[in-house]
Amino acid sequence: MGLAVGLRATVRHVVTEADTAIQAGSGDVPVLGTPRLLALAEAACVAALEPHLDPGMTSVGTGVALEHRRPSPIGAEIEVEAELTELAGRKLVFAFIARHVGPLVAGRDPDHDEELVAGAGSVERIVVDREKFLARAALRPG
Repeated sequence: MGLAVGLRATVRHVVTEADTAIQAGSGDVPVLGTPRLLALAEAACVAALEPHLDPGMTSVGTGVALEHRRPSPIGAEIEVEAELTELAGRKLVFAFIARHVGPLVAGRDPDHDEELVAGAGSVERIVVDREKFLARAALRPG
């Protein structure tokens, strides 16, 4: 594996009705739901890792800390950046930040404008052998 602290990746996403708290069952407002924000953060972590894992290996989530700071309405463009900040054997810890980007916020500096931060936090993942993990995860009777 070629894993090292500092690996990073970014995913961009335009909020749709399917991403809302209403659809996720986490609220009754038509804005980006917290579960969907977490899914975008994890997607950024996976994107950072994928090219560096040995064949047959994958990562699975084991913990998360998330602060959802600002609402993101349908049509808002979100950019989520994840960076590997800690590597301890198979355990990986990522810091992530989600910002509003795109035409609605043109001319504002996303690195220095706290009002653009939709959320932030950390994601913990662990590297596993895919086949062994799936074998352990299979439902066993009794």
